[in-house]
Amino acid sequence: MSVIPLRIGATELYWLSGGDFRLDGGTMFGPVPKSLWQKKVPAATDNTIPLGNDPLLIKTPGMNILVDTGLGNKLTPKQQAIFKVTSPWSLLSQLASLGLGRQDIDLVILTHGDFDHAGGVVMVDEQGREEVTFPAATHLIQEAEWPDVISPGRRAQESYWPINFNELIKSGKIQLVQGVHQVCPEVRVCLTGGHTLGHQLVEIASQGETAVHLGDLFPTHAHVNPLWVMAYDNFPLEVIACKERYLTEYRKRDAWFTFYHDPLVKACKLGDQGRLIDCWPQCADQATEL
Repeated sequence: MSVIPLRIGATELYWLSGGDFRLDGGTMFGPVPKSLWQKKVPAATDNTIPLGNDPLLIKTPGMNILVDTGLGNKLTPKQQAIFKVTSPWSLLSQLASLGLGRQDIDLVILTHGDFDHAGGVVMVDEQGREEVTFPAATHLIQEAEWPDVISPGRRAQESYWPINFNELIKSGKIQLVQGVHQVCPEVRVCLTGGHTLGHQLVEIASQGETAVHLGDLFPTHAHVNPLWVMAYDNFPLEVIACKERYLTEYRKRDAWFTFYHDPLVKACKLGDQGRLIDCWPQCADQATEL
């Protein structure tokens, strides 16, 4: 967990541990030859690379907002082995260290419904019962994403698991939005598509400063080249177009780009040709200069 927040004006950003894992490097870089991507992210002998699942806590003057929820605590031993989970879901203990409990989260924004982002929406309690992890929170998702959540298609079935949503649907604590939606004065979401049909970004703006969370459009700093897309992307040409648009737009605004899956860099600023000109945390000096 980032103990010291990244401050965007009057807003604080914290990265919480949603359970790290390892995935196949070739899948994470799609059409990019291994001879290129392994210079940026060295792979193990089994071709896997380390990845984080770091939900973003946004503390605005008026709200506590969580962006995505990590792997959760419902993975079976077989699933933990398949996805090579290397550290546990620690969301609740880390929130407690910040003086926050489950009831203190006002809003959960889901960038999309994949299990590594939505796995913590529903948790298993000490008695083995499934319950909504943040019962006071409204869960915000794009309307375009909802059909795959409630009735996942052939491709989505592998990653959109009913166990992550059933209790949420029963609770009714869901807000479906279309396109651009202003959450509060400091935070808004915007439909992007690309990775999934209803994938959305999160923009944080306060006192003239900006950060943008592009979710799985920009999963790690090594994916800064717009053509470096994942095999997991449902609409790769849309991802390329989105990256070209948003990387240019937010770079001009001197914005921080925040990451969900990067094990080293939690946020960065970009210069010309995708060059990293600033990183958060500052100790992330091993970050690849692209």
